[in-house]
Amino acid sequence: MRVLLADDEHLIRGALAALLSLEEDLLIVAEAATGPEALAMARAHRPDVAVLDLLMPGLDGVAVATSLRTELPSCRSMIVTSYGRPGHLKRALAAGVRGFLPKTVSARRLAEIIRTVHAGQRYVDPELAADAISAGDSPLTAREAQLLELAADGAPVAEIARRAGLSPGTVRNYLSAAAAKLSAENRHTAVRIARERGWL
Repeated sequence: MRVLLADDEHLIRGALAALLSLEEDLLIVAEAATGPEALAMARAHRPDVAVLDLLMPGLDGVAVATSLRTELPSCRSMIVTSYGRPGHLKRALAAGVRGFLPKTVSARRLAEIIRTVHAGQRYVDPELAADAISAGDSPLTAREAQLLELAADGAPVAEIARRAGLSPGTVRNYLSAAAAKLSAENRHTAVRIARERGWL
């Protein structure tokens, strides 16, 4: 079974590669540190399973999985993460990810899950699944989420409006609606809440 490992933390990626290489049926064909590099390596090496970190520079693991689903439909994707927020799990499943698990899993268990995913089955960590079910869906519209993301760096409303191609009044309305939906006193608190829940 041909495996691609993508994680921006070199120590973790190297340790995983070394441990998984001890499994007779697993062959690490490529390693990547960024989302774009993971896509390039997948195109070049055509892995059976891509083990992707959720948060990587350039493109996150879900974006890479989305591209792989289209470009290499025979490659199954898994996400390993230190940030198992409910919204991340839902995005990953919607993108066709077949496995979603925390980085705290043992190398032996990871190898078993790679085999499960390669066989066409799905594996979602039970605790992450329970958290996602109890958290519910994001109440934010796509536009509200987009504007909160643009507000995350503390930009003033006029700058957010310029980036989004909207009027400042429209941006204020969307940000106020988002804050109200999240029971936040302002847009900065709304950004924090949405990120904690994995909705941004």
